[in-house]
Amino acid sequence: MDPTNDIREFLVSRRARITPDQAGLPAYGARRRVTGLRREEVALLAGISVEYYTRLERGSATGASSDVLEGIARALQLDEAERAHLLDLVRTATSRPARRRPTQDRVRPTVRRVLEGITSYPAYLRNGRLDLLATNALGAALYAPVLDDRPLPVNMAQFIFFDRRASEFFIDWDDVANDTVAILRGQAGHDPFDRRLTDLIGELSTRSEEFRVRWANHNVKFHRSGIKRMHHPVVGDLTLDYEAFELGADPGQRINVYSAEPGSPSAASLLLLASWSASNGSGATEDVVNHER
Repeated sequence: MDPTNDIREFLVSRRARITPDQAGLPAYGARRRVTGLRREEVALLAGISVEYYTRLERGSATGASSDVLEGIARALQLDEAERAHLLDLVRTATSRPARRRPTQDRVRPTVRRVLEGITSYPAYLRNGRLDLLATNALGAALYAPVLDDRPLPVNMAQFIFFDRRASEFFIDWDDVANDTVAILRGQAGHDPFDRRLTDLIGELSTRSEEFRVRWANHNVKFHRSGIKRMHHPVVGDLTLDYEAFELGADPGQRINVYSAEPGSPSAASLLLLASWSASNGSGATEDVVNHER
C-alpha cells in the first residue's frame, strides 16, 4: 500500500462520481472529457488554487491544513467514513511511520465475560482485519458455516471471497462483499503498517478477482449498524438487525450483536437456533492469544 498513490486514486475516484449538476456548477460546453468534476472545478468549490489541488491529487500532501482538507471533503461531498479515510491517507503520507499498537488478537477476560453474558442474541468479537476472535454460544451457532469447527481467529473476508458456501450463507452476498472490502480499505488507510493486514489484502487480491475489482473502487465504510440477511443450514432464512460496539480500551476491536424484530419469523428462528445450539452442546468460544502469523 502506497499512501501517495492511494491519495491520488482516492481523490480521482471521488471526483469522477460527481457531476457538475450535483455540485451546483454549470456544465459549459456540449462535450466534457471527464464524466465527473474537473480538477479546476474541485479547486473552485474547495476555495483553493488549481495548482494546489493538482499537487495534492498527485500525492504531494505536505502542508495540507485541516481547513484545506475539509474544503476538499465538502467539494467532493465525502461522507464521514470518506473524510476520515482522506485524513488517514494524508497523515500517513506526511509523517514518519509511528509505532502503533497493532490491531489486537487478544481477548481480555472481562470482554469475554460480557460476550458470554449476552445470552438472548448472537454476538461476536472482531478486530479491524475482520478476524472473528470470540463468540457467545448463539453467535457460534449462527456462524457455524463460517467457523466450521476451526480454531479462532477465523477471518471473515477469507470466508466471503474464498468459500463457495458464502454466497449461500449471505443472501445479499454482493452487498456483504462490497462492505467487507470497504471496511478493509478504511482499515488499511488507518493502519497501513499492519503487516498482517497487508498480507491479508495481498492474499485476497491474488486469489480473488471479485476482491480485486472492488478494491480498485477505493470505497470505504463505517460498519456500525444495519440489517443482514442470512440463510442458516439449520433454521433457514434470517433477517437480523446488527449493532457494533467499539471497545475503547482495545483499539480496532468491536462487539457485533444481532437481534430480530419481536414476533417476527426471524425471532422464532433465533429461538430454534438457541435450542439447536443447546442440544449440540455448543458454548462460547475460548479467547485467543496475541500471536504472529
